[in-house]
Amino acid sequence: MEHRIAYAKDLLLTQSGIEINDLNNILNGMMSYGVDYADLYFQYSKNEYWGLEEGQVKSGNFSIDQGVGIRAVNEDKSAFAYSDDISIEALFSSSKVAKAISSNHANQHHKLVHTKVSSNLYSAKDPLSIISSETKIKILERLESYAKEMDERITKVTASIAGEYEVIFIINNEQKIAADIRPLVRLSINVIAESNGKREQGSSGGGGRFGFEYFTDEILKQYAHEAVHQATTNLNAKPAPAGSMTVVLGPGWPGILLHEAIGHGLEGDFNRKGSSAFSNKIGTQVAAKNITVVDDGTMKDRRGSLNIDDEGNETQRTTLIENGILKGYLQDTLNARLMNMPITGNARRESYAHLPMPRMTNTYMLNGTKTPEEIIKSVRKGIYAVNFSGGQVDITSGKFVFSAAEAWMIENGKLLYPVKGATLIGNGPDVLKKVSMIGNDMSLDSGVGTCGKEGQSVPVGVGQPTIKIDGLVVGGTA
Repeated sequence: MEHRIAYAKDLLLTQSGIEINDLNNILNGMMSYGVDYADLYFQYSKNEYWGLEEGQVKSGNFSIDQGVGIRAVNEDKSAFAYSDDISIEALFSSSKVAKAISSNHANQHHKLVHTKVSSNLYSAKDPLSIISSETKIKILERLESYAKEMDERITKVTASIAGEYEVIFIINNEQKIAADIRPLVRLSINVIAESNGKREQGSSGGGGRFGFEYFTDEILKQYAHEAVHQATTNLNAKPAPAGSMTVVLGPGWPGILLHEAIGHGLEGDFNRKGSSAFSNKIGTQVAAKNITVVDDGTMKDRRGSLNIDDEGNETQRTTLIENGILKGYLQDTLNARLMNMPITGNARRESYAHLPMPRMTNTYMLNGTKTPEEIIKSVRKGIYAVNFSGGQVDITSGKFVFSAAEAWMIENGKLLYPVKGATLIGNGPDVLKKVSMIGNDMSLDSGVGTCGKEGQSVPVGVGQPTIKIDGLVVGGTA
């Protein structure tokens, strides 16, 4: 951890002529207004993107950004300012934001106990600099070639590759100092298949907190196969049926439904304000007895993992639901203090220009005991949703609508034929209680998840085993 602090301090502070004592003076000045908490969040980020379409580079960009966010918290109010100018003058000017929420009483801030940060979940190397732009484009060209070679019905391929290198430095009024160096890469492919006047598309991809060397030929062929399979399968799909029926969700990416319809409702801010369907339900049964859901920011190299959150607290593995019982919420410093609950290391922000808030990292359901074959065999009539293409969720009520990118009709325990136009409609808390079978094949998504909340986007991971839901509304086209 020490080398990360030294590197971040040199990059973000020393080069701008700023010392730690300067920051302490600024923070002490903010605390003099009688606020409860204050922190400074410095960030340097470098991003690169390349897009390939039909063998040609159609888009590409490279950007560097840096700045600082200045926050003061008093009770449940936050004052915030940010600047892309990292200088003493800009810091002192922005720090006056604390006056906006100043109290008339003396500072009553309570010291919080923080564990020593020792995580080393990913490399500190800059993935953008290790290989050339030409090599990145060749990765896209090989990916396109593999997809076209797999099936003659593939008429169009688009692919993109992106990388990010981020350095952060955090200091608060308790003189707590933390830093992190975060790599992130992602590769995506989209294909179009045509046959007998029908046209369908398929997509795939993956990534994580490592370098571009991860994308070996084996991985590229896997992504190409998944995209081609999805597109060509849907060429033969029949209209999906409609009505209430048994639904089986596949492992991995279908965990996005768990993330959206349930995970957001377990974030501390929604529960503090009483706007979540899970508010005031800790210790009660909110799901079937065999369901356990965790959020784990400590998984090595995963897209949603972090050595520290965006307040400098070490991330952790938090059990949210255990054997159907609600155990707790995801917390940042502000909401943990107001709810008198422990910090879970889930404070996240899109950039220095945004306030932190409690967010998920890698959220998934643990394994059950059934094999996927047993689960399919138990269904008399229903839908098997292999993958999702998108959806919408109302966090307050938990109501959701998700569209299946690949789905199959199940009859008498067998997968008969693919169906298209299947939309799953339900309520997250209700669905949790309707899960009757859980598979032993838990897997995480391939590293493509991005979560949006209040206009901020952050990388996340999702996952689950195969699960059977008794009685879910399917909006079909048949």
